[in-house]
Order: sequence, then structure tokens, then C-alpha cells
Amino acid sequence: MVKTDPMVTIDRLDEANVNDVVELFLGYLDFYQRPNTRPAAAEFLRARQARQESILYLARGEEGPIGFVQVYPTFSSVSLASVWILNDLFVAPHARGSGVGRALVNRVISDAEAAGVIGVKLATAADNTSAQALYEAAGFTTGHSVRHYLKPTR
Repeated sequence: MVKTDPMVTIDRLDEANVNDVVELFLGYLDFYQRPNTRPAAAEFLRARQARQESILYLARGEEGPIGFVQVYPTFSSVSLASVWILNDLFVAPHARGSGVGRALVNRVISDAEAAGVIGVKLATAADNTSAQALYEAAGFTTGHSVRHYLKPTR
């Protein structure tokens, strides 16, 4: 558990705690206008945890869950090392601007460093300037010599 201030704690979740983050995950999917249902969202998160395919962190305030981040551990063959992909970050609308997003990102960076991971990668929408400001303030940079591609398959 990491304390961000006297009112907020950040915990790394396990499979038993997945239900604590489902409502926030649904808010995240709504933000990106992705169709979703509570059972499908819960099953997706549960499966990632059961297979140890992701790391979930949950920020809680006095009123309950207020933000989460999901990280996917992977590898860099070129670097012969582990890399984490910070894939999902969401803070409840009423808690935005309070430092919860920054605290979640900092927790990911801290845990990645402790685990010997060589870097944390992420992507965000070109028009999501608030997320870009958060990531840049945390030390993430753009403009690298690698170009990323995506081929949709459905």
C-alpha cells in the first residue's frame, strides 16, 4: 500500500479484489466510447489477473475507489529485458485534478524500477492533452526513432 496523501491509498490488487475496480473500468471504457457490460468487464479483468497477465493498482479515497491503472508486463528482445506497458489509467471525474492520476503513475514507475524493468511504455489519444501533460510531467517522452503500427483484425 502506498499513501498519496492522508485520504488516498494505492493498493496492488489480486484476483480476489478485481470487483473493487470493475466500476472504474466501466467508466474507462465509457470514456473511450467502447461498448461494454459489467459481466464482460469483470470477466476480462478476472482473466488477466488469473493468468498473471496484468498488474492492477487501485486508488481509494474516503468514499471508496477513485482511480485505477492497469499494466501489462512484457519483454524487449532488443534490450534483453522486461518492459511494462501502462495500458489503462482512469480517475473518477470527481477526483480529477487531485493528484490521484499522478500518484498511480508514480506507483507504476516505482514498482517497475524495484522489479528491474528497463522502462514503462504507454500511448494516449492525440487529443487527450490532460493525460499527455500528466505523462510528460512524470518524465515520459515522445519523438523516439521507433514508429508504431497497428493492423486491425476486427
